Amino acid sequence: MQATSYTYDPDTRTGSVLLDDGTPVDFDAPAFDAGGLRLLRPGQRVRIEGSGEGAGLRITLVTLQTF
Repeated sequence: MQATSYTYDPDTRTGSVLLDDGTPVDFDAPAFDAGGLRLLRPGQRVRIEGSGEGAGLRITLVTLQTF
């Protein structure tokens, strides 16, 4: 699934993304660490993986979108 980086706190390695429909979804440090990233800037296109749907979506991986 694709999303756009919305917020990121480098101290806690947590943040949020915006899904393509504009829904914000938070991610935690383990999800950020799983992607092997060192930094995330607002507006970057990212690939996410998660479990659940809708309001119950829990992001388990955040990484950069590659083609």
